[in-house]
Amino acid sequence: MEPLKIAQNTAQTDSLLRRPDESGVTRPAFKIKGLRWYIVGLVALATIINYIDRGAINFMWPYIYKDFGIADADSKSALAFITTFFMVAYAIGQTVTGKLMDAIGTRLGMTVSIIGWSISIALHALAKSILSFSVFRFLLGISEAGNWPGATKSNAEWFPAKERAIAQGIFGAGASMGSVVAAPVIASLYLAFGWKITFASIAILGIVWIIPWLLINKHTPDKHPWITKEEQQHILDCHADKKNAVPEATVYTWKQLLQFKNTWGIISSRFFIDPVWWLFVTWLPTFLKEQYHFDMKQIGAFAWVPYLFAAIGGLSGGFFSSYYIKRGMPAATARKRAMAIGSILMLVSLICVAAYLDHLKDNISLAITLISITLFGFQFLINNLQTLPGDYFNGRNVGTVAGMGGTAAVIGTLITTWIVPVITRTSYTSFFIMGAAMVPIAWACITFITSKKSIE
Repeated sequence: MEPLKIAQNTAQTDSLLRRPDESGVTRPAFKIKGLRWYIVGLVALATIINYIDRGAINFMWPYIYKDFGIADADSKSALAFITTFFMVAYAIGQTVTGKLMDAIGTRLGMTVSIIGWSISIALHALAKSILSFSVFRFLLGISEAGNWPGATKSNAEWFPAKERAIAQGIFGAGASMGSVVAAPVIASLYLAFGWKITFASIAILGIVWIIPWLLINKHTPDKHPWITKEEQQHILDCHADKKNAVPEATVYTWKQLLQFKNTWGIISSRFFIDPVWWLFVTWLPTFLKEQYHFDMKQIGAFAWVPYLFAAIGGLSGGFFSSYYIKRGMPAATARKRAMAIGSILMLVSLICVAAYLDHLKDNISLAITLISITLFGFQFLINNLQTLPGDYFNGRNVGTVAGMGGTAAVIGTLITTWIVPVITRTSYTSFFIMGAAMVPIAWACITFITSKKSIE
């Protein structure tokens, strides 16, 4: 009788979990209210892991380069060389993985991406030379690139336009929080176990993330078994309104997409603005060591602060544009207004650091504050810029355009990465002047190149 009782209990449980809908089709009764926020939360978590993995070498490099027989005078050039391999792969990966996300969907696309970068970061522990380090960085760049077009496409699928900047802000805050977490975590692991165990340990994070991602992100909103009817209508009705406004979406090739002004506005603006962020992601630990003689413990204690401000900026920029969209302002206009504010904050703070850098040698708190304002402004801006592909393009073009913008961003970052070791030999003043010069150019690109019309 015991097996019969078990069977009866199982049948009763199934009847509770599965009920017929209005059409008589039996569907799971289990629902998750606000499912879209769980999805974007997982995307943000993936981004945190992404930044922990990619940033590990930047935090540890000022203290491990001698293990590879590199002289003090060549340490920045060696880091630039290694970073070049990462960024070239990242540029290729942005465009390729953008197409991948459009082809196989974000569920599988993000899974492939994070498995790839987890394996790649683990291989760093086996590096024996600059060459092997560079090969592993190349593999990391290819795979980590998928996080950005994947996140942009996921947000376009799961959020209506009026909420999309908030979702992008949550995802963007993950990039900042990754650096917030990375500084003390990497410093603690390095001081306790050394650089090899540090690389191997952080690789585990991505593999663990796959479990909830595949479990919760079962399908798109129109077919997900756990989405409530109200949330499904909220998402799909807004998407339907957009589809009714323009003809059914056409899937364009890269060549065809480059014929649109909006594509060039996104590409050119990201070419100039993203390198400013990467200046600090790559070089902030080295700057703090050379300018203020920080050791690894001090890096862990201070380097996270600007990225906390950046996380707040990302969320603030998302809420700012969403507020105006809900009040009836066109989405692209609201996002451009947010980008203007972010640009002003970045420009003022960078100019102040460049003008008073020598005086700031005795005032680390003020220097960190100004850098924090710069990164706050960047994230206030960038999440709105990264959302524009979803505003200007429909369907299976979103991930592709987002990937093209990411590729342009990496090309710009590569150029500044090669320049930094040259212009910082005696002072970091030129470092901040270069960053300040790029901000108004990026703002002009997004303001005057893009049009107000969406592309089918």
